[in-house]
Amino acid sequence: MKTQEKNIKVVDIVSMILIILIIIFIKKFVFTNIMVHGPSMLDTLHDKDIMILDIIGPKLNGYKRFDIIVIKTKDTKIIKRVIGLPGETVEYKDNQLYINGKKVKDKYGNGETDDIEKVKLGKDEYYVLGDNRGISADSRVYGPFKKKSIMGKATFTFFPFNRIGVKK
Repeated sequence: MKTQEKNIKVVDIVSMILIILIIIFIKKFVFTNIMVHGPSMLDTLHDKDIMILDIIGPKLNGYKRFDIIVIKTKDTKIIKRVIGLPGETVEYKDNQLYINGKKVKDKYGNGETDDIEKVKLGKDEYYVLGDNRGISADSRVYGPFKKKSIMGKATFTFFPFNRIGVKK
């Protein structure tokens, strides 16, 4: 009987270790949580919103214009919206977005977007802006971001509960 009890305890310990390792793997490589800091993404995201960061999906499917992404800068992590994709030319004139010289509707900009001189993106660069254009520190401050600095895509808010849901 004692041997059977020992076997059960070993199985329990191995199971717990396995569960912990799976959780660590998922949190590191698949999904994790991220908190919004500040008002730079208003009206879409609010300060202290907690979101799920999809790490692996975008690595498989890539990023699209207007995706909400998390970028690791030298000092912090920032949440912004993709405006320009690799190889494109981005420009803002008279509060109007131009990609490769063609007008593109940008329904996410909150407030006026100051003119942005033409920026030609490299093959692995993205141009990002915060939705609250008047106060956002984004590619206008940092310049374009390399793909390797993008941590993932954030679309689902799970806290606070009154803001739960997909954010686009």
